[in-house]
Amino acid sequence: MRLPHPWFTKAQRHQLLLNGQRSAAGKDIDPSPVVKLFIPDGAATWLLTELDPAEPTRAFGLCDLGLGSPELGYIDLNELARLRGYIGLPVSRDIYFQPNRKLSGYAADAIAAGRITV
Repeated sequence: MRLPHPWFTKAQRHQLLLNGQRSAAGKDIDPSPVVKLFIPDGAATWLLTELDPAEPTRAFGLCDLGLGSPELGYIDLNELARLRGYIGLPVSRDIYFQPNRKLSGYAADAIAAGRITV
């Protein structure tokens, strides 16, 4: 288990873990995304809402691999760390991302469009 991942600020990591604790307790099961990750030279994008408190390398959110079928699900952060785009760039965090709705809103829009639209 590698921790922490370089994409999250301390505050974001704290919020992701807090959301994971709330979700595990059955509270606030539709938070706003905390962070947007993407591959700069690829088509994949992730809007993450939480980290599993029991397994903090496992994140939950809206995942779009660029194949036209975004979906909600879990992703292993260690796997993300190994991904590279077309010219070898790693996964990056969108430092300008500011969520403006709950995850379900992003998911509905992404499913209708066939991709995450932010």
